[in-house]
Amino acid sequence: MTTAVTGSRILAALAEVRDPELDEPITVLGFVASASVVDGVAEVHLRLPTYFCAPNFAYLMVADAYDQVSALDEVVAAKIILDDHFAAEAINEGVAARAGFVGSFGDEAVDELDHLRGDFLRKSVMAGTDVVCRPLVAAGATPADLATVVLGGVPHSPALARLRRRRRELGLPAGDGAPLLIDPATGEAVGVDGVPLHLRKARLTRTSLDANTSICRGMLRHRYPASSEET
Repeated sequence: MTTAVTGSRILAALAEVRDPELDEPITVLGFVASASVVDGVAEVHLRLPTYFCAPNFAYLMVADAYDQVSALDEVVAAKIILDDHFAAEAINEGVAARAGFVGSFGDEAVDELDHLRGDFLRKSVMAGTDVVCRPLVAAGATPADLATVVLGGVPHSPALARLRRRRRELGLPAGDGAPLLIDPATGEAVGVDGVPLHLRKARLTRTSLDANTSICRGMLRHRYPASSEET
């Protein structure tokens, strides 16, 4: 039977799934249309802001949702269904068969999506760096100060925890002694001379993510006006 506790655990699992481009949970973005579990079979319906959202992004979210929900002890089988999308059939069948992106799209796919996921994680690290550094700069930290700051020297915050997590996902230094400012492509610390440019790039990345998130939320509300943003 469906229980409130199990249903909440399904949503908690889905909250670990992020839109790869926006780096926000699909639950917060409103991409979860419904989620239920009956006799151990979980069924989740996902929706996206437009019919033509990039199939590689859509595939990552559906596949990640499958992995997260399937990992729950009380789930014996998971059905993750993407609705109202031009590539829904290929994505839904491919994820259910664990065929991978190339196996799902055949000659239309160049390769699997690990590199794409890495690119978006690096953008997330840059955006997170802006969020963490902003209050430090506002408090008077100079480029010379920031070049010597380590993660353990930054006040704890959700933004810092998120930055550490993204760095760990990329295999980058994330311990207390790791430099706050690093090049996410190499893991190397940013020298004092490179701090101003690094911060500008971080701010631009964060601004771009915020703008794209706002656009996607507006498009989703327009497409599904009767639905709330959060499921």
